[in-house]
Amino acid sequence: MSDEKRRPWSSVLVDGPRKAPARAMLRAVGFADADFRKPQVGIASTWSMVTPCNMHINRLAEVAAAGVDQAGGKGVIFNTITISDGIANGAEAMKYSLVSREVIADSIETVAGCQGFDGIVAIGGCDKNMPGCLMALTRLNRPAVFVYGGTIRPGANHTDIISVFEAVGGHAKGTISDAQLTEIERTAIPGPGSCGGMYTANTMASAIEALGMSLPGSSAQDAISEAKEQDCARAGAAVLEMLERGILPRDILTREAFENAITLVIALGGSTNAVLHLLAMADAAEVPLSLDDFVRLGRRTPVLADLRPSGHYMMSELVAIGGIQPLMKMLLDAKLLHGHCLTVTGRTMAENLAEVSPYPEGQDIIHPLSRPLKKESHLRILRGNLAPDGAVAKITGKEGTRFCGTARVFHSEEEALDRILDGTVTAGDVIVIRYEGPRGGPGMREMLAPTSAVMGRGLGNDVALITDGRFSGGSHGFVVGHISPEAMEGGPIALVETGDAITIDAETDQITLHVDDDELDARRLRWQAPPPRYRRGVLAKYARTVSSASLGAVTDAADS
Repeated sequence: MSDEKRRPWSSVLVDGPRKAPARAMLRAVGFADADFRKPQVGIASTWSMVTPCNMHINRLAEVAAAGVDQAGGKGVIFNTITISDGIANGAEAMKYSLVSREVIADSIETVAGCQGFDGIVAIGGCDKNMPGCLMALTRLNRPAVFVYGGTIRPGANHTDIISVFEAVGGHAKGTISDAQLTEIERTAIPGPGSCGGMYTANTMASAIEALGMSLPGSSAQDAISEAKEQDCARAGAAVLEMLERGILPRDILTREAFENAITLVIALGGSTNAVLHLLAMADAAEVPLSLDDFVRLGRRTPVLADLRPSGHYMMSELVAIGGIQPLMKMLLDAKLLHGHCLTVTGRTMAENLAEVSPYPEGQDIIHPLSRPLKKESHLRILRGNLAPDGAVAKITGKEGTRFCGTARVFHSEEEALDRILDGTVTAGDVIVIRYEGPRGGPGMREMLAPTSAVMGRGLGNDVALITDGRFSGGSHGFVVGHISPEAMEGGPIALVETGDAITIDAETDQITLHVDDDELDARRLRWQAPPPRYRRGVLAKYARTVSSASLGAVTDAADS
C-alpha cells in the first residue's frame, strides 16, 4: 500500500511545506521526523479517577499506544469524559448519565476528526462510554477497534455494588445493622474494573464483541490481568492491519451483526440498557433496527447464563471458565448467530470461533441449550394503552410473568424512593415513576435506588415498578422502563392516577391501564406539561434535541 493510502487522514495535516506549523506542534508532544510518515492512531482513553471502572485505563491506553508503535504506526493518546452511575444513582446528578453517552461520542468524533487520525483504538469501562465510543467510531468510519477495560473482581462474601444498594433497603427494613451496612460498603468493591455482574457494562462489552468490533475475548477479562494488557497491545496492531486491508466499522456493523449482538445479550440475561444502546449504535451506523427486532429474536433465543443480578455468578467467574467465546460457539453451532459477519480481526465470526473449546465439564454458569434458564428472552417489549410506542421489561420468570396491581404514582425518583423506604409502598402496588424520561428528567435516570430498595425491603415478588425512565443493569424484580411516549410528551403514563388498576403481562407482552377511553380523554384535556426543569446548560440542550427511548434516545437522529 502506498504511503498516502496508509495515511489517508493524517497526511492532509502533516505533509508538505505548508504544514510545517502542524509538524512543529506535534514535535512538541514527542513526534520525531520518522513519525510523520507513519499512520497516526488515536487512543481514545476514558481514564478517570471518578470511578473504579475507569481508574486503570490510563495504563491500558499506554499499552495500546505501544502496540501501535511496535506495529509501525504512531499512537497518540487523548481523553474523553466518564461519569459514575454508582455514585450518582438516586440523585439529581444521575440526570447527566445518559447525557454523557452523547458527549463522549461527540468528543471522540471531534478530536479524531480534527486531528486527522488514520485509525482509532477506543478503551471504555463504564456503561455509557462504551456505546459512546462505538457511536463515535461508527460516525467517523475509520479503521477502529474497541477495547473493554475489564471486569472487577468480587468483593468480600461474593459482594458487588448491587449488594451495597440492596443493603440500603435491608437497613431501612431493619434486617441489616449499621455495622453490617458499613462492612458491605467497605468491602464490596475491591479495586479497578467494571461492576461485576451481567450489568450494563459487561452486557455492552459482550454485545460489542458479538458485533465484531473488539478482538475475541476482549469482553471477558479481568481489569487487572495480563490478558487485558495483551488485548490492548493486539488492538493497536489490529487497527493498522485494518488500515492495510481497508476494513471500516460500517463493513462490520451490518444488520446481521446487530442481530448477533441482540442474541448474545439475551443468552447472557443482559441489561435492559442494551436495548437503548444498540438502537443508538445502529442509528449511528444507519442500520435499520427497532424494538420489533428484539421481539423477533427473543422468541427463538433462550437465556442460558446464571449471572447476576437475577442469577448467582459474577463475570469474573465466567472469565475463569472461558468467558463468552464458548457460549458464542454454542449459539453459532445452533444456527442462532450469523457466522459470516466480518470482525476487526479481518476474519468472520465463524472463523474466529472455529477453534474455541467448550466449557469445562461440571460448570453450571452457562446452561446447555437443552436446559435453558428461560426458553425465550427475558427482555420483553411491551405495548398497550400505557405504552403505545413500546416499553422494555426485564422478566426472568423468577418474579412471575404477570402482575396485576394498583397504581401508586410519583413524579420523581426521589419521591418514590422515600415512600419505599418509609413503608408507604406495600404489597400489590404498581409504583409509577414518571417525568423521568429522556426529555422529562431530562436524562432518563436509572431507577437502581428504588428497585434495590424494593428488593432490600423484601417486596421483590409483591410490587411492580413502571417508569418512563430506565433501569440499571443491576436492577431486578418486576420492572418495566422506557415507557414511550414519555410523560413529558403527554404519553398515557402522564394520565395515570393513584388507585388505577394496571396489568403487566409478559406472556402476551401487554401493559394495560384499566381506565376507559372516555375517562382517559377527559384526563388528557386537563393535563398540562410541566415546565422544563432546566433552561440552560447541557441538560436543557439534551432535552431539546433527544429522541424517544423507543428510538435509542439519540440526539442526532435524522428524524428527531
